[in-house]
Amino acid sequence: MKGVVKFARGDGNVELRDVAEPELLPGHALIKVAACGICGTDLHILHDEYPTNPPVVLGHEMAGTVAAVAPDVEGVSLGERVTALTYSDTCGQCRYCQSGRLNLCPRRRSFGSGVNGAMAPWLVVPARNLYRLPANVDDLTGALTEPLACCVRGVLDYAAPRPGDVVIVSGPGPIGLFSAMVAKITGATVVVLGLSADERRLAIARKIGVDHAVNVQQTDAAALVRDLTGGLGADIVIECAGAGRSAQTCLDLAARGATYVQMGLFGAPVHFDLTQVALREIRIAGPFGTLPSSWSRTLRLLGEGRLDPRLVISDVISLEGWYEGFRKAEAKDAGKVVLTPG
Repeated sequence: MKGVVKFARGDGNVELRDVAEPELLPGHALIKVAACGICGTDLHILHDEYPTNPPVVLGHEMAGTVAAVAPDVEGVSLGERVTALTYSDTCGQCRYCQSGRLNLCPRRRSFGSGVNGAMAPWLVVPARNLYRLPANVDDLTGALTEPLACCVRGVLDYAAPRPGDVVIVSGPGPIGLFSAMVAKITGATVVVLGLSADERRLAIARKIGVDHAVNVQQTDAAALVRDLTGGLGADIVIECAGAGRSAQTCLDLAARGATYVQMGLFGAPVHFDLTQVALREIRIAGPFGTLPSSWSRTLRLLGEGRLDPRLVISDVISLEGWYEGFRKAEAKDAGKVVLTPG
């Protein structure tokens, strides 16, 4: 079969290659992959800014159909439409695993970086990782469960906005758009910030119903926030661009006692003024990845129709067009790009 492979460390070194079909292991299920989102992490892997174990098939945002199950697997049926928690291996013994924080396990390996992922027609997944998709959730939407779950965790568990709060989301990439979408269901006033290069994504932000989608190169975002808050600043700021300038903007716009949530990955060290954190008692949170509870909550919200991530999808591309998909995602001229390996 064909797969999008990171075949060696270093910038680049990704191509569509022939790879062996996966072997069905005890405790696992074989998934026919219908859709796989291109994540910002995949772009970091492309540029060797995120640890990998090459050669490895990329892709961890997936949905598909159960095609086979190992004899020892119970509770999983052929033909079920599923998505999957991305952690393929955790030790089960460290204090993080024992407390349910699988994302922090030092021996954690994930699909698409540590082991082969979903940018290929077939994927073998531990059966315990599978989540059934609600009947009203199609494959494209199902493939976005993972990034949505990241945002549900970051926004609802860490930022915890309340009705009437002013929430700044800096960076209108897919994670920023999903974070804004989640923040809106809390009754908060949501402001999304971007640059001139982000105009297409800012248009998507307006489509999903944010209160203000602002090009900071054309509009004074600080003046807008002062008007919205009586000069106090935003209650919550969520950095999703993974850029030092964006991080500083978030700190500048935050109110005293505000919550700052770091969702974006920088890829390299950045400089910004952390003195303001102490002087203004700003709480900083850095949620990474998901927990099983994040997936259950996200799928419930999707099933209830309270979140519609398809509004963020701009491009659906075959696996053979992966390079164009990566280019679009990196050039900021797209919302969410989804590959269809099947």
